[in-house]
Amino acid sequence: MHHNSESLTRQAITATRHCLTGCAIGEVLGMVITNAANLGAVASVAVSTALAFGFGYGLTIAPLLRTGLGLRKALGLALAADTVSIATMELSDNGFIVLVPGAINAGLTTALFWVSLAVSLIVAFIITVPVNRILIKKGLGHAVIHHYH
Repeated sequence: MHHNSESLTRQAITATRHCLTGCAIGEVLGMVITNAANLGAVASVAVSTALAFGFGYGLTIAPLLRTGLGLRKALGLALAADTVSIATMELSDNGFIVLVPGAINAGLTTALFWVSLAVSLIVAFIITVPVNRILIKKGLGHAVIHHYH
């Protein structure tokens, strides 16, 4: 697969934006649920990560199914396209939240909770773009589903 540098970067940004959408939905939902239920840091990271993967894969699988692919093939493509990207994003954003003093246990009504969550997603996006760029350049990640769009 031949890419010029600008095209490759643009594709990586698009892939990361797609990944960020699913991760952000899962991350925010997980953090809100676990924070409201006062479940603690470990549960917060676990639930948020599980939901981020679920929503991330779901946002890839749904359009693939609309192209006529079967569920098994769509799931396989989603796993190949998104796993490294979502994992990178989740390590980055959860790592950031855990490192900000008090952020993971801050209440839902505090600025610390919402600002640190928003910044964690920005940090994760910045860290994940180069990862997706490398994957796409090697014909991996979102490159495996590019022709289905």
